[in-house]
Amino acid sequence: MDLSVRIGSLRLKTPIMSASGCFGYGVEYADVVDLSTLGAVVVKGLFLKERAGHPPPRIVETPAGMLNAIGLQGIGVHRFVREKLPELRAKGATVIVNICGTTIDEYVEVARVLSEAEGVAAIELNISCPNIKEGGITFGCHLGNTHDVVSAVRRATPLPLIPKLTPNVTDVASFAQAAEEAGADAVSLVNTFLAMAIDVETRRPRLSNGMGGLSGPAIRPIAVRMVYECARRVRIPIIGMGGITSAADVLEFLIAGATAVQVGTATFVDPFIFGKLESGLRDYMSRHAIERVAELVGTLEMPGGTRR
Repeated sequence: MDLSVRIGSLRLKTPIMSASGCFGYGVEYADVVDLSTLGAVVVKGLFLKERAGHPPPRIVETPAGMLNAIGLQGIGVHRFVREKLPELRAKGATVIVNICGTTIDEYVEVARVLSEAEGVAAIELNISCPNIKEGGITFGCHLGNTHDVVSAVRRATPLPLIPKLTPNVTDVASFAQAAEEAGADAVSLVNTFLAMAIDVETRRPRLSNGMGGLSGPAIRPIAVRMVYECARRVRIPIIGMGGITSAADVLEFLIAGATAVQVGTATFVDPFIFGKLESGLRDYMSRHAIERVAELVGTLEMPGGTRR
């Protein structure tokens, strides 16, 4: 039973990865998760320098998920390379680094630093965080800006490049196309949906930032639809995410057209979820006599018998 998948030149032993922002730098979970068994550890977003993020409260539970406005708090790329990357290498993790910037030049410099570091398997280009006003989503909500930043980072790194797309646009597939045309090896989607929660007693937002990003099961059907739309428009692999809590959820994304998936919010509820997801995936493959998980990708049968 072969669970391996390919993302550009990168071969992953399973299609199941941790999602950036919910799994820290990976080393925080090393005592409860064998990092070497994951398809990849996607570390939290890194700017060129350290970043404090937003003041609390910055996480709020919602009826079917979580609302956050962390503000991309992080230790910066140089500290990551010195302090976290060696430990991830020692644990045998396949490391994908999520990078951030307020300018194209910053994205390029962060990518350059990581390209020279030992143990980075790929770069996930965060152009979709809804929680900061500068950079990030500014690039991800404009087709020209998306093309420009992906092109610039593509020239700066030989590593597989995976732009992370925002769902906060009208036609996400057009942004996947722009990323593909600019040289992306794959795209990951979706990031969180811009949302708000209000404390009715105080009549104030429950997050210090006012608004934040919604993740968790509430967004999964929308994310699956967006993966399906993108898979019909681009040839590069898609990494799907959004509310995965079971093997059936993983399978939805694969059947819709994703080559691999990332699991985020669910790790707060169950840090042991990765093994359970893989076990469920193997069980499904056994029941359906499927030898290679890649055979499932894009096998959705739409009404009328058509496939994507």
